[in-house]
Amino acid sequence: MTQLRLEKYFSLINLDEEFISPSTIKTSREQNVDELLNHLLQEPNAPKDVEIPSDYANKRSLLRGLLNIREPRALDGETLEKMDTLLQTELKDKDVVEVDNLDTVSQLFPNNPFTQSDKLILWKGDITKLKANAIVNAANKHMLGCFQPLHACIDNAIHSAAGPQLRNDCEIIMSQQGELEDTGNAKITRAYNLPSKYILHTVGPIVPKGTTLTQQQKEELSSCYISCLELASEIKDIKSIAFCAISTGVFRFPKSEAAYIAINTVNKWLEAHLNHFEKVIFNVFSDDDYKEYLKVFMQ
Repeated sequence: MTQLRLEKYFSLINLDEEFISPSTIKTSREQNVDELLNHLLQEPNAPKDVEIPSDYANKRSLLRGLLNIREPRALDGETLEKMDTLLQTELKDKDVVEVDNLDTVSQLFPNNPFTQSDKLILWKGDITKLKANAIVNAANKHMLGCFQPLHACIDNAIHSAAGPQLRNDCEIIMSQQGELEDTGNAKITRAYNLPSKYILHTVGPIVPKGTTLTQQQKEELSSCYISCLELASEIKDIKSIAFCAISTGVFRFPKSEAAYIAINTVNKWLEAHLNHFEKVIFNVFSDDDYKEYLKVFMQ
């Protein structure tokens, strides 16, 4: 299959345009949520007979759930401004993490065996709080985000924090491509309301439950990292890129092998491209994932 290259969709999603967030907050957070709920519930194909909760936390969860299941479709300017305002307000509440403030692997583990460890960072936390130039999203072959309401996957978290423009961009790309995304490939979009500027979306291999990991699946996972690095290297202002632990969640890729492949693939690519990227972050969310990466760095 012929997958769509960057030059074929770059201008379609205005990748070179800076996202401008709303400059002023005109309404309270709760009023914003109320107005957004009312708007979404009046859209065609919206779920019927939905009871709006009385408390803010459940209203906000309902709003996220409605956006999760919403098909790609542009919002009018006023509604989109309300959505961006809400997400920007929530972003200000987060402890945004600056990549430049994180220690590198070479600083933490001076005797590690990796030649590019002065560029490598291991960090545990919420990737939607990380201010890298680009972050990596573990997508599925449809590349439109997670449609399961409030699902705990990284695809859902990233789309929910970025805003509905992200799904619209992904739909433009996939419509232009005209076929599902191949495993191991990647696409890039703007990050909208995230601290990062870009999102790389890649489809990792699925390891069916009860099966043995194959060499092909290992190569496909390695291809995810290479595809993201190659694609990001086409964008001049990407100097830092943060990888999630691709395929180790619902796709069931064994965590120890995934960590080994991730680190060795990135290190080898950086060795061959010495002038590309200043920082590459391995982002993990659980203690177990963190320990698996530590084992590789401390071997």
